[in-house]
Amino acid sequence: MSPFTGSAARTSDWRHLRCEITDGVATVTLARPEKLNALTFGAYADLRDLLAELSRERSVRALVLAGAGRGFCSGGDVDEIIGATLAMDTAQLLDFNRMTGQVVRAIRECPFPVIAAVHGVAAGAGAVLALAADFRVADPTARFSFLFTRVGLSGGDMGAAYLLPRVVGLGHATRLLMLGEPVHAAEAERTGLLSQLTDEGSADAAAQALASRLAEGPALAHAQTKALLTAELDMPLSAAVELDAATQALLMTGEDYREFHASFTEKRAPKWQGH
Repeated sequence: MSPFTGSAARTSDWRHLRCEITDGVATVTLARPEKLNALTFGAYADLRDLLAELSRERSVRALVLAGAGRGFCSGGDVDEIIGATLAMDTAQLLDFNRMTGQVVRAIRECPFPVIAAVHGVAAGAGAVLALAADFRVADPTARFSFLFTRVGLSGGDMGAAYLLPRVVGLGHATRLLMLGEPVHAAEAERTGLLSQLTDEGSADAAAQALASRLAEGPALAHAQTKALLTAELDMPLSAAVELDAATQALLMTGEDYREFHASFTEKRAPKWQGH
């Protein structure tokens, strides 16, 4: 995302989530625990806009996405979204569905790693938010459910049909998106949906530890690695290796590459600058 801004001022007033930034790690917490963090129109928009703001600032080096209370996110609010969409015309529905997809794109395109810290339910849109993250850290209470067909809609919502086969393979993705059955933490780890399975109650702490490790590392190298992982999913090998070559040539002119050589020569830990 571009660091260049328009006239709109940055805000710290987010009604549907909490955001805290410490030592380069942003912790974004979905904050409707009484509704299992069910998403509203405003929650989608806030998350989309917050990710854009954090991307422009260049001070965030890793982000943890978490849920307050008993679960990560139960998906779209049945009353506030599903009920409302029944009264919308096609143009309004297209605008809404494009917005939800913009949240997933924002997670995939932001220039820092995103770690989803999952406990309890991650259902519907909540499961896709976790899926869009670069890492999924969960405890044994976590269960993922891609529920879209169960409400009479396509399982390919918010990019799920693009992302899920690339994470767990086409066979598992077909089962999960067609049937909408819950996947508990042990199976999620076995199929590759999880990056890390923690002890019960430890997902948030483990996600923070991973985020801190990433934030202390070479931020530009992480950003470019994330960008290449996304961009090269649909590239032929010839295009991918050419893009890799151009990226490496660019990074070889950076301070972090010089710092590695200096630290190796001086037998000390590198002091990454992120450029």
